[in-house]
Amino acid sequence: MAEHVSWWKRLYFRVAARKPLDQILREGNKTQMKRALGRIDLIAIGIGAIVGTGIFVLTGIAAAENAGPAVIVSFLIAGVVSGLSAFSYSEMASMVPISGSAYTYTYATMGELLGWIIGWDLILEYLVGAATVAVGWSAYVVTFFKDVFSVEFTRKTTQAPVLWDNDALAFKVNHGAYINLPAIFVTLLVTTLLVFGIKQATWVNRVVVVVKLIVIVLFIFGACKYVDRSNYTPFVPPREGNSFGVKGVFKGTQRVFFAYIGFDAV
Repeated sequence: MAEHVSWWKRLYFRVAARKPLDQILREGNKTQMKRALGRIDLIAIGIGAIVGTGIFVLTGIAAAENAGPAVIVSFLIAGVVSGLSAFSYSEMASMVPISGSAYTYTYATMGELLGWIIGWDLILEYLVGAATVAVGWSAYVVTFFKDVFSVEFTRKTTQAPVLWDNDALAFKVNHGAYINLPAIFVTLLVTTLLVFGIKQATWVNRVVVVVKLIVIVLFIFGACKYVDRSNYTPFVPPREGNSFGVKGVFKGTQRVFFAYIGFDAV
């Protein structure tokens, strides 16, 4: 019995072991990696991660399927939550001023097991985020070739074989679709760019960020005169199944929250 208890104690102390902050800082100062990014580069990376599919694509989807005109409220709620999360990250980064994000913070405060779990959670977050952005860029590529070159790609090579049905709240088979080749191509292109070096990728990111911000500003000021106030009534459409109403506003918040994801990478 004593040996059994001792085994559980050893296991507990193993998984709950926390790395001392002094050791984390010493290891961080001994890194062989060269610091290549400045303050402007980090700001551009944060903006580049935030401004993208979440704003250009999910805004319209959230308004059409979830919140209606009240998608404005959805964005406000998501923005407040993201701001509170950003404050937490800022405080932790000032206490543990090395790379590692939530993994390092968790390892230093809650132990090895939770740090391991958070590390894999971060990998899953970026996996899902990268996949979503790749699909968004795929739609851009398909639309670009259709509008500019009058070339239409088939569903077989531009859509996933499995899709999420928001009405049924379940996955469904997308008949006639097999693989999203443009999404794979975009992912490989970005990966190739990163292989050349972080500095080169940062310069490309700066250019893309500037272009995206210019597009947003031009769209806002160019579309002002086409605003129809009647479209804002009712501001919160009555609930229809799993859409609209107060529930739809919060479901829209869940969807547009993706527009803010990215600041944690900084």
